Parts: sequence; structure tokens; C-alpha cells
Amino acid sequence: MNSIRVRLGVLGLALLTGFTTPTAASAAQAAPSPTVEEQRLGRAAPQEILRRSGFDTAAPRLARALEGARSYEEARRAVGREGVRLWQRAVDRAQGRGPAGGDLSRDDDRPLYWARLGMTRDVRTWEPGFGLTDGQRAALLDELERASRGQDAIRYPHGKGMKRILLTGFDPFTLDRDIRISNPSGATALALDGTVIETADGPARVETAVFPVRWQDFTGGTSQAFGTGGGTVERTLRPHLPKVDLFTTVSQGRVGRFDIERTNGAWRGGFGDNENVGRTETVPVADPASRPQWTTTTLPYAAIAAAPTGRFPVYDNTSVTEIPAGGTQPVVRPEGPTPGSTARAGGGGDYLSNEIAYRATLLRDRLGLHGTLPGGHVHTPVLQFAAGNTTEVTDSEFVRNRLDIIAQVRAILKVAAETS
Repeated sequence: MNSIRVRLGVLGLALLTGFTTPTAASAAQAAPSPTVEEQRLGRAAPQEILRRSGFDTAAPRLARALEGARSYEEARRAVGREGVRLWQRAVDRAQGRGPAGGDLSRDDDRPLYWARLGMTRDVRTWEPGFGLTDGQRAALLDELERASRGQDAIRYPHGKGMKRILLTGFDPFTLDRDIRISNPSGATALALDGTVIETADGPARVETAVFPVRWQDFTGGTSQAFGTGGGTVERTLRPHLPKVDLFTTVSQGRVGRFDIERTNGAWRGGFGDNENVGRTETVPVADPASRPQWTTTTLPYAAIAAAPTGRFPVYDNTSVTEIPAGGTQPVVRPEGPTPGSTARAGGGGDYLSNEIAYRATLLRDRLGLHGTLPGGHVHTPVLQFAAGNTTEVTDSEFVRNRLDIIAQVRAILKVAAETS
């Protein structure tokens, strides 16, 4: 995601906080209304995307399963099963396995996004006869989010001889500007999940997950579901960072270019998320007393920028925005932060793409892996429709751009794995 100064051309890049052991229901509690994000589902473009991919069957399938559930535990099993099914179906479709389900390009990430929202809406508004507490409903939503995003499905082969790469992507965002938007980072996650990249040093297995564009999910809290002081990023990445050889968070950034973001800042700039909620504050993390203003990439940025990875130029982006030590006003620093400064934007801006990069690299450092684990953030080009296309949900240039971005991310991973 780009700086908030160019918000409308950016991504950045969060799960509903729930409890793993919800309180037992003594009586039914009223179901909440659909969220702002879920309410967009009824518009024409999302319905066309679902119909043209065959993913319009996912939410009705879950609704039928919920209708047949006679207890909370039955409902939880159904939600987990259908969440896993949705993620695997999206991965299979992106990688050419099974039926396409319609004429929408297989590389499209939007069927997963809109189908998931149909499913979360059904869980959120479901009123079973046996009663459901707020905590139980939150836990069902949490189960569905994690399962349908691949966050619980990160698996690497046992033994030696194969490198392990972890990559994350994001949902579409800025949908009130253009409801048709796709996110190439999410499409990349689907295309690469479980695949093997042949490098000069041997094979490298890629595992992926997708994250929401919601501030609250990144904040998390102190519930059992997230663990003390962590949100969806920490909960997903913490078990795997000590075991992988390379990681990168990926999001949509600037027009016509890739960026390897050198520095990430501890600041939220306030731009609205997919719930139209903004946050302007220091990034909230566990142990705030030891929270640094900046974290840095350990990806081999110079080698990546110099390599011929695809048709889009790749930049080693060092610029940040800071309040200098002793100062009061933000200043752009093209060469990176100065000593003692306060973050106002990392290289990737002040939105959720910067935040996932900050959280992932801070977690790397707190796990004592700064000197041994290559990791950081890659911004892709903005995914654009063909000139003049203001209404159609897809076109040939749109598909070509997305496929080229996916291929170039894969090439960037290859370079990173070979030069780390």
C-alpha cells in the first residue's frame, strides 16, 4: 500500500475478535445486523462475480448446514468445515484444478472475498433455536475467518532439503470508490499457496494466507483467541516465523511499479478500512514500552531491485515521513528516518500494508530472528482495468495485469530465496 498521500491508489492490505472457549448460552441473544462490509454484497458487481465463478453456492451451502445444526458444537464444526472448503476451492480454482465454475478468469481473488462475506453475514444474522451468546457467535465468525483465509492451513513438508517461504496477501479494499476492485496480493496468495519454486539452491515451498483490511482485527486484544497483546497478524505468523527461511507480506501499492519497502513505521494514518472505520494513533502492540518507531526489512532488496523479474520496475524504497527529534511537524525523509524521530509513515505509508509489515518484522525481531530470517514487505503495482472500462467487472487487460503481477511476485521470491 502506498503512502496515505496517494491513498486511492494503494493497498495496504483483520479477523473478528472471538473466544476459543465461549460462555455457554442461557438464552438466545439477538443477532446483530450485517456489517458495512457485508452490506456491499447485495450490489450488482459482487453478485455477478459470484455467479460467473460459481462461488454463489458457498453461502447457501453454509446456511443449510447451520439450519441443520442442533447445538453450538455442531454449528462450529459446520463453520470450520465450510471455511476450509472455501479456501481450498479458491486455491484450486486459481491453480487450475477442478471446474472453473464460470467464465471469470481463474486467477481472480474476488470470488473468495465476496463468498466469504456471504458466509459471515449468514453466521452473524443466524438465530438458532438453541440460543447463541455473543461470545459463541464471535467464536464462530473467528473460526470462519481463519479457515477461509488459509491462516490455519499453513503446512510445510517435514525433513530437510526444501526451503520454506511464507507469503501473505490482502482482501480488496476502497470498494466504495469502485466495487469491482481486485487485490493482486490476494490473487498472488491463491496462485502460490502450496506451490514449489525451483531455485539455484534447491526447491522452495510457498505457503500463504490472506488478511482482512480492517483495523480492529489487527489490534486484536487479550482474549484467548489472540493471545495477550496480539492480533490476527501475530497469531497467524508467530508459530511459523521460527521455522521458515523467508517471509514477505504483500499488498497493492503504487501505479506501474513494485517497491521493496526498506522501513516500516509505528503509525496509523486514519484512512478508512473496509468497515469505513479510521484509526489515527501509534500502532498498538504488546509491550508498548519497548515498541520501536521503526522496523526494517531483511529481504535482499538490492538484489531484488536489480534482477529482471518482470515487466514492472522494482524499486528499493527508502523514503519515510517522520517528526524529527525535537520537532513538531512531519518531514519527508527520502533516505530513511533520522535518529530519535517519531514515525508518521513508513515506506509503505500509514495504512494496513505498512502495519502488517511493521507487525511482522517487529515479531521477527522480538523472536530474535533479525539477523537470520529474511523478511519484509513487497508492494505490487495497482491492478488497473483497461482504459475506458468503468462498468465491466473484468477485461483482457485487467486479467493480463493481474497474471503479470502474480508471475513477477513469484520471480521476486525466487531471487530472494537464492540471494538470502
